[in-house]
Amino acid sequence: MMDGALAVERDHTAGVNQKRKRQDSSGDSDEKIRKTETDVESHCIENCVELNSVKEVMPYEGSPLPAQHYDLNTTEPISSGLKSLDELLSWKRSEASPFNVATVPMGRRQTPLASCSRRTLVCHDMMGGYLEDRFIQGTTIEAPYVFYHWDYIDIFNYFSHNMVTIPPATWTNAAHKHGVHSLGTFITEWTDGEKVCEQFLATEETYRTAADKLVQIAHCYGFDGWLINIENKLSAVAVKNVELFLRYLTAQMHERVPGSLVIWYDSVLDDGLLKWQNELNDRNRVFFDACDGIFTNYNWTESSLQAMVSHTAAQRRLADIYVGVDVFARGEVVGGKFETNKALELVRKYNLSTAIFAPGWVYECLDKADFHKNQDKFWSLLSDYLYVHQHASPLPFVSSFCQGFGRSVYWKGQVEQDKSWFNLNAQEIQPLYSTTSLEGGGWLRSRSCPAEAWAGGSSLLLEGWIPRSLTKACARIFSLHMPLPTKTLISFVYKPLAGLNVSLELRTTDALLCSSASEAPSSSVFPVALSEDNDLVKQFTENCGRSGNNGWTSRCFLLELSGCALREVCVCVAPDNAGDDLEFSCRIGEIMVLDANGLFRQPVPVQDVCVYDDVWKRAVGRGEGSPLKLRLSATLRWQYPAQHARHFRVHWRHRPDPGDPPSPLTLIGRAYSTLYRVVELEVPLVSGLMELLVEPVSREGFSVLQTYWGICTLSYPQSTADV
Repeated sequence: MMDGALAVERDHTAGVNQKRKRQDSSGDSDEKIRKTETDVESHCIENCVELNSVKEVMPYEGSPLPAQHYDLNTTEPISSGLKSLDELLSWKRSEASPFNVATVPMGRRQTPLASCSRRTLVCHDMMGGYLEDRFIQGTTIEAPYVFYHWDYIDIFNYFSHNMVTIPPATWTNAAHKHGVHSLGTFITEWTDGEKVCEQFLATEETYRTAADKLVQIAHCYGFDGWLINIENKLSAVAVKNVELFLRYLTAQMHERVPGSLVIWYDSVLDDGLLKWQNELNDRNRVFFDACDGIFTNYNWTESSLQAMVSHTAAQRRLADIYVGVDVFARGEVVGGKFETNKALELVRKYNLSTAIFAPGWVYECLDKADFHKNQDKFWSLLSDYLYVHQHASPLPFVSSFCQGFGRSVYWKGQVEQDKSWFNLNAQEIQPLYSTTSLEGGGWLRSRSCPAEAWAGGSSLLLEGWIPRSLTKACARIFSLHMPLPTKTLISFVYKPLAGLNVSLELRTTDALLCSSASEAPSSSVFPVALSEDNDLVKQFTENCGRSGNNGWTSRCFLLELSGCALREVCVCVAPDNAGDDLEFSCRIGEIMVLDANGLFRQPVPVQDVCVYDDVWKRAVGRGEGSPLKLRLSATLRWQYPAQHARHFRVHWRHRPDPGDPPSPLTLIGRAYSTLYRVVELEVPLVSGLMELLVEPVSREGFSVLQTYWGICTLSYPQSTADV
C-alpha cells in the first residue's frame, strides 16, 4: 500500500453508526472551572468506533496522533509535560491524553496525611524526567530505576524542568496504591522564567486563568496537587500577585481535588528578589501563609531549624514545613549521599517534615548492577527517622511483591512472556524491606529478587542465618490497619529450600481499638493450613487454575474471628532439625487476605469493546520470498468494574474465513485499566478476519471463562493486490 489504500471492515456486537467527534469540553482560559466539564474518559468513549460492517480507507501514512501523547515511530502512548505558557493557556481537556489519566484511586492508610505530625516528601528529580517511565504501557529495559519504599513516605513529587510537569500516570497509580499523594511541578527559571511570570502574574485575570488551567490538568490526570517553584526575580506587580495566585490556586485545588496540596519552594522573597532562605522566615512567610506548605532550600543549619520552630508562622503548622535535603550533597549541606540520615536526625529533632530531593542518586551515580542493594541501604539508614504507614484499604488485600519490572512476566509460577520489561502500573503493594539482627549473631533480611516470581516480575526473598540457640526467626512483611470479616481466607505461596519450615504469624487487635490513632495491644495468631481436600481449598484452587507450579507451595488458612483487625503479617522460618545452625533462603511468591464469604461471586463480562485511532502499515518481509505482512496499531477500550480486575490480558487470533476454526490465541500484552494501545501487531496479509480479545483476571487471580471475555473483530483485504 505504498501508493494505495487499505480497505478495512470492522464487525462489532454494538451496531450504532457513529462518527468520531472532537469537542473541547473546557471553556475559555479565563473561565472558572465548571463541575459539569466533560472528562477525558467520556470524550474517548465518544471517539470509539463501534460500527457494523463499515468500510474505511486507511492510507499508509504517518500516525495522525498527537506527538506529545504518542511516540512518532510506534504510536506507543507516552507522557510529557508542557514547555511554555502558551501550551498551558491553550491546554484543552478534550486534547488530553486518555492514557495518562491515573486510574487507581487513593488508597487508605493509617495515619492519614492530614493527621501526620511529621511528613516525608520525596522529590523525584531523575536525570531530567520522562525517561523510560514516559512509556505509559511499559517498555523493555533491563535495569530501570524503581521506587518501592512507599510505606516510609507521604508525598511523591515528580520533578522536571518542563514548565508544567505532569506526573506520568504510572507513578501516580503506584503512589495511590500505597496511599501516597502525587504532585506535579510548575516551575519558572532565570531570564525566560521572569518573562513568563510577568505575563501570567500581570493581572487578576491572567493569574486566575493560569491557575484554572493547573487545576483542570490535575483534576483531569488524577494527581493530587502542585509544587510551585519560581526561581527568577519578580517585579513589584508580579510578586504582589504571587500571593494571590497561590491563594486562588490552593482554594480551587481543594475544591476540585479534595485532599490536594499546593506547596511553595523557598526561592523568591516578598520584594521579588531571588534569594534562597533555607528556612521559613519573615521574608517568605507570605507565600507559606497562602498555600499548604513550604519546601525549603537545602543549605540550612541547625540554627535555621531552631528559628523556624519558634517563628510565629510555624505555630500549629510544623508539619507543613518540609525541610529540603539534597541527597547529592551539593553546597554547604548537612549529610547527603549515604549520610543523608544525619540531616534527617536533625530535622526530626525539631519535629519538622522533610523533603528528600533526588534519592535517585543511588541509581545515577553508583553501579546500576548494585542499584537495589544501594537503594535498600540508603532507606535502611533513614528508617529510624521515618514512619511506617499502615495499609488500610478494604479487602481483598493482594500482593505478589512485583516492583513493576522483571526479566520475564510470570503468572502462577510460569513464564508468560520471556523478556525484560518495566511498567510501574504492574507494581503491587510493597512489603517492608529490612535487615534484622538476631540473638547469637544471627540475621534476617528481606529483599526483592527478579530471578523468579509467582506473578509479575519479582518475588520476596527471605534469607539469613539462624543460630542453634533460636528455634525460629520471624520477618514482618506487612504493617496493616485492616478490620477483618467473620471468615477470612489467607492464601500463601512460597518456595522454601529443603530442611526449612515456613509458617505465618498474624498479629491482630480489637477492631474498635484499631480505629484509634493510638497504639492498640495486639495478639499473635498462628493459623494452621487447611488440608488440600478441604472443600473451600478445592474450590479456591479450581478457580485459580493452579497446576504445574514449578516447585511453588500453596497453602490456604481460614480465620474465624469476630471484631478483630489485622495489624501485621509475618513470615516465620525454622529449621527442621532443632539444635543446628541454619543458613537459609526462602522465596515468597504471594500473600492474599480475602473475605471468604464473598469469594466466589458471579463473573462479570467485559462489555462495549471498541477500537479507534488505528494505524496500518505494511511490514517489509525479511529475506527473498518472505510474505508481506501488515502491522496494526490501534486503541482498544472496554467497560469493566475496576474493583474486580487485577489486570487484563489482551490476545489476538487469525480466522482465515468466518466458517473456519480460528488459529490459537497469541498474547499481545497486559492492560492495567480498561484502555490499551495495540502497538505494531504483525498480522498476515491474507484474506480473513482478525479478532482482538480482552480477558479479565480477577483480583484473586481466578480464571474467567472465555464467554465472559470481550471481543472485537476486524476484516481486511482478500489479496495483496488490494494494497
